[in-house]
Amino acid sequence: MSRAEAEALRAPAAAAGPGRPHPLWTFGLLRSELVTTVRRWRTLALLGVLAAVPVLVGIAVRIETRGGSTSGPGGGDGPAFIAQITNNGLFLVFTALAATLPFFLPMAVGVVAGDAIAGEAGGGTLRYLLVAPAGRTRLLLTKYTTVMAFCVLATLVVAVSALIVGALLFPLGDLTTISGTRISFAEGLGRALLIALVVAASLVGVAALGLFVSTLTNSGIAAMATTVGLLITVQILDQIPQLHALQPYFFSHYWLSFADLMRDPVYWDDLVRNLGLQALYAAVFGSAAWARFTTKDINT
Repeated sequence: MSRAEAEALRAPAAAAGPGRPHPLWTFGLLRSELVTTVRRWRTLALLGVLAAVPVLVGIAVRIETRGGSTSGPGGGDGPAFIAQITNNGLFLVFTALAATLPFFLPMAVGVVAGDAIAGEAGGGTLRYLLVAPAGRTRLLLTKYTTVMAFCVLATLVVAVSALIVGALLFPLGDLTTISGTRISFAEGLGRALLIALVVAASLVGVAALGLFVSTLTNSGIAAMATTVGLLITVQILDQIPQLHALQPYFFSHYWLSFADLMRDPVYWDDLVRNLGLQALYAAVFGSAAWARFTTKDINT
């Protein structure tokens, strides 16, 4: 956010009187945060990379199967559902989400979350936002809401890109679930939307972690690098067999449980564990971010 935008947001708050921010100030700040985040070249580049992943996967599968050879269900290497893409383009949505969730999606969220507070401090606009009598808590909640909105946007970009590419390169129609039952294309599309929302919710913990890191420094680059570094570290630790007792508590451990939504009936156990774990991380690191930000000395 630029200094001019920060100054403009102070006007309605000041008009409402000291200590009593105008209600429109909150909506104006949230709108400004959303627009500013989406318009950044860095954000557009991240969304572009995410949109390109389904294109690359779809083209690769199309070239691989051009001679008519296809892998059977569950055969071949790669993310879940990849063997079914040639039979139904809708499976490209599930494959693209499975391919981007371990790294690309959380990395994009980590970059945006890490820059949320530290970027404002480094750019010299944080104290201008805090001059308005809205309080640090309201500002922090606005930042976190913006990051969560980006989680949804980034996930939908992957899903929509995959759906378009899948429709262009492969046939669409009724699809077979992991359990072997047949469901209609409309129901499959509904499950794809539900899976996208679950994937977005799976990034809530990373968003809270990144926001907390962002309150610890005035350097946006340092906050982004630290958040992405922690993400990579957790992913590595989650693959070490000797740490199996701790792995169920890592925020990434149940990420791929969204595949259970393609079973009939749906397996809810790991899905519930995943969402509960994300809520726990959001509560812990959200509280830590609030405790740090509300006592932080703002000099810039």
